[in-house]
Amino acid sequence: MPTIIFTQASGEMTNLSVPEGTSLMRAAVTNGIEGIVGECGGQAMCATCHVFVRPEFAAQLPPLSEDEDEMLDCTTAERTETSRLGCQIKMSAALDHIVVDVPADGF
Repeated sequence: MPTIIFTQASGEMTNLSVPEGTSLMRAAVTNGIEGIVGECGGQAMCATCHVFVRPEFAAQLPPLSEDEDEMLDCTTAERTETSRLGCQIKMSAALDHIVVDVPADGF
């Protein structure tokens, strides 16, 4: 199972091993990761699963969809070059040990 490493603004890191196909958002919500809510349930209709993907993993992700791009303009934390919605990132072996930063002023 691939592993996701969630990093809080405090520096606290949480490692989660999840089945392939699990979204970052679902993994976070199921495991109580602070700062990720997933209000829309993974439909890219809110920005409550906003994360900053570390640059070394950003290039491995599929391009932003138009819906995801639009929702990233609605985040509570300032959008960056590596901002993504966790609901749109599905885990695979290629993303094993992906590191994402949870915005400090998230939900």
